[in-house]
Parts: sequence; structure tokens; C-alpha cells
Amino acid sequence: MILGIHHTAISVSRLDRSLAFYCGVLGAEVCAEFEWQPGEDVIDRILGLRNSSARTAMIRFGNVHLELFEYQTPTPERQQPDRPVCNHGYTHIALEVRDIRSEYQRLVAAGMAFHCEPQFMGDIATTYGRDPDGNVIELQEVLNPKHSTHITNLPAYRER
Repeated sequence: MILGIHHTAISVSRLDRSLAFYCGVLGAEVCAEFEWQPGEDVIDRILGLRNSSARTAMIRFGNVHLELFEYQTPTPERQQPDRPVCNHGYTHIALEVRDIRSEYQRLVAAGMAFHCEPQFMGDIATTYGRDPDGNVIELQEVLNPKHSTHITNLPAYRER
């Protein structure tokens, strides 16, 4: 039985820089950190890699975890920092916010680049920005608290 999504993982170029961004700027908290060196056969089997090594951190945003990987081996290929979101694969992580205009201004002041200012579409206000490696982060404010996708309507929040 699937209980839900536990985490999403992202390969980053510099873990310390990404932790400063995701925790220091966006407000996530570090739950765990881990690293391994080449020769960890079990990890290599799981990943489908050979002689891998990396540093990782599991961080939490309220109701979901994000795992960050900084691989040393094999040498990762960088993605284009402005990769179109229509390309196959990861497109974005969405963070539900309160007061999207203020959050947008705060993040712009912190150096985060956005595609546009927040756009308002009925019950939803949203915009896309990018982390230091070019990964897309959506800021979304669900303006109607009764909307079916509002974060407070998730079972984890209803049980509080």
C-alpha cells in the first residue's frame, strides 16, 4: 500500500550552497546528512552507478522532504541552468506560500531569479523561479482556503 510521496531528490553542484539557499533563504530544515565513498556496492546497486561517491542532505518543508545529492563520482554533467520546463524529467517543486507578493519580493531581494512576477488565475497565484543550479521552484498561493489543493486540506494537516 502506497502511503504517499516521502521525498523528491535533486542532484546539485555544491551541497553547501544549496543548503544555504533551501534552508537559509527558503526556510527548510535539515533532517539528516550522509556521505559515502567509492566502493559502497549496495549504494551503487541501488543507484545503478559504479564507484559512486556523494554527500547528501535530507531537508524538510513542513509536509514533504527534499533530498539533495552532491556527487563527486561519477562526474555529473551539468544541466543548462535555463533548461525549458517542458523538457522531459523534473519540471519543478511547488512551495505553497502565504502572501505571494511579499514572498516573491523577499526572494528577489535574496537573489533568486524568477520567470515573471506572480500571476493571478482565479483561486491560484503562482510564479516560477530558479535555485542556484537552475532547478525550477514554483511559488504558489492558493487564495481560497476551501480549494481542494490548499495545503491545509491535506490529511496531515486535518489530523492536527
